Amino acid sequence: MSPRRLIYKIIAAGDGGVGKTSLLQRYVDDKFTTDTKMTIGTNVFHKDITLKNDILCSLQLWDFGGQARFRFLLDAFVKGTSGAFLMFDLTDYNTFENLLMWDPIVRKFDPNIPTLLLGCKNDLKDLIVIDDESAIEFAKENNIRGYFKISSKSGYNVNRVFVTLVNIIMKYKGIRTAKKRSI
Repeated sequence: MSPRRLIYKIIAAGDGGVGKTSLLQRYVDDKFTTDTKMTIGTNVFHKDITLKNDILCSLQLWDFGGQARFRFLLDAFVKGTSGAFLMFDLTDYNTFENLLMWDPIVRKFDPNIPTLLLGCKNDLKDLIVIDDESAIEFAKENNIRGYFKISSKSGYNVNRVFVTLVNIIMKYKGIRTAKKRSI
């Protein structure tokens, strides 16, 4: 029997410069680049992972340009999304405040879409201005399934957030990873 194959579209949304491209590059290629270019519109990354019991999962990872001039494109790109990362820069309070604008964009076609809140640039400990309590409260108030601090530079929590989101998506879609017993 061939392995079961799932395809999930996951979007990374947040202001420009928060670390969306860096996160996806770290996850897909295990690389960190200090000179990433501004995303114009969207970039799409791909990664195949094998889950429990030989379930093959193809991830389509959509990186949205965070600048206001690209937002008119987002409605078309959000359709068909399985899950999302709402991302902010731990060292820039404005990117945290702007999550209130990003959340409705991500949820346009599904108000309950599995979403994780990611505080980026955790490696810049001395510059962090958003406390965990504020982020956790935002997640609770906005039906976000969890909050993680990440660092694409060090790799801290990068794999963990993808595994967590895929598991939440599977549960949301009612997909079980346990093999059914033969009779």
